[in-house]
Amino acid sequence: MTQKLDLIVLGVSVGVALGILIATLVFLGLRWYKKHARLRRCANERSFGSLPIRMNGIDANTDLSAVIGSPVTHKPDHTQRSTQPSRWGYQSKDRPASFSGVIRYSYKDIQKATQNFTTTLGEGSFGPVYKAVVPTGEIVAVKVLASNSRQGEKEFQTEVSLLGRLHHRNLVNLVGYSVDKGQHMLIYEFMCNGSLANLLYNQKEQSLSWEERLQIAMDIAHGIEYLHEGAVPSVIHRDLKSANILLDQSMRAKVADFGLSKEEVFDDQNSSLKGTYGYIDPVYISTNQFTKKSDIYSLGVIIFELITAIHPQQNLIEYVNLAGMSSDGIDEILDKELLGQCNIEEVRELARIGHKCLHKFQRKRPSIVEVSQAVVKMKHRQLARNNTMSFASQDISLVVSKIEDQQVELSELTSREFK
Repeated sequence: MTQKLDLIVLGVSVGVALGILIATLVFLGLRWYKKHARLRRCANERSFGSLPIRMNGIDANTDLSAVIGSPVTHKPDHTQRSTQPSRWGYQSKDRPASFSGVIRYSYKDIQKATQNFTTTLGEGSFGPVYKAVVPTGEIVAVKVLASNSRQGEKEFQTEVSLLGRLHHRNLVNLVGYSVDKGQHMLIYEFMCNGSLANLLYNQKEQSLSWEERLQIAMDIAHGIEYLHEGAVPSVIHRDLKSANILLDQSMRAKVADFGLSKEEVFDDQNSSLKGTYGYIDPVYISTNQFTKKSDIYSLGVIIFELITAIHPQQNLIEYVNLAGMSSDGIDEILDKELLGQCNIEEVRELARIGHKCLHKFQRKRPSIVEVSQAVVKMKHRQLARNNTMSFASQDISLVVSKIEDQQVELSELTSREFK
């Protein structure tokens, strides 16, 4: 009898233990499912679930900046019927009119705004770029993804999703996008002075002053600072270059082209090397690890472009390394347009900042906050000096004017005496 009782107690104990184990497993399973369901939901919110996205060109490089005046023969396909919503025209009730706060336009609206795609501005690897005028009178730039573009639809999605939530005066403003009639199009604010690369290397009749170049360096630093430190989660651009720096009517710079960008918190896997030759961090090439300090390296390259007007693909880094052997080495490779037109000490100071950005060890490169602060201090000193010189010039003018007045009075007195 005692043995049977013991067996019953043992059986009950084992049953209770198994029940607790099963309940624990079920509880953990539910928690895991809810967590991953939430992550999938967040991921879906970042993707274009309703967009007809093709899978070609995902790992391609990007170069969205068009060269002004380049001949374009590409014409968008006119064969398919438009079914997408538009802020300008009819909006379908069963489809969203925007994604991440970016307005979605119909093909017909953009066709009308670009005068049937005849207002060509230029062409980049992304595809042709057109000038467009929306019904409000605002001038915009429309970039059409060419069928043979090196930039795939994945980068197209990245651009729209990031710029939908990133807003800063030194980032290009994405006005809208369109996925319609088999075409993928991005609509940006119009930057009338084009890209920094175009001004440095193609516009011989228009040269940038030293004051403008220092302002551009500060604008770029502010834009990247917002991406690295202001955005949540932070964003790594991954394709900073002078062709991706656009200038408005006041020569204020804005960072553009976010197709290769990544949110740092989600950058848990590495892909093939991406970027543009001449701007890519050597550490990234050797490790396949792209970090914020890789953006800093690219910024350093752009700083030396501003100083020298030498393209990175024309051995810029070799010239810079040679110049770095002496404190005044940068004088030898200074852009000839700046000779006698700039403060050479400011040039050397900016070059020192650029050298730090190009340091071979990432940990020894400055953060973007440090770069931004250093350039801002330079700009403030430049403005203070210019103001002092302006006041001094005004004082001299006043003295000269008084002397002239006195001479006139003396001449009048002399003439009276003779009379």
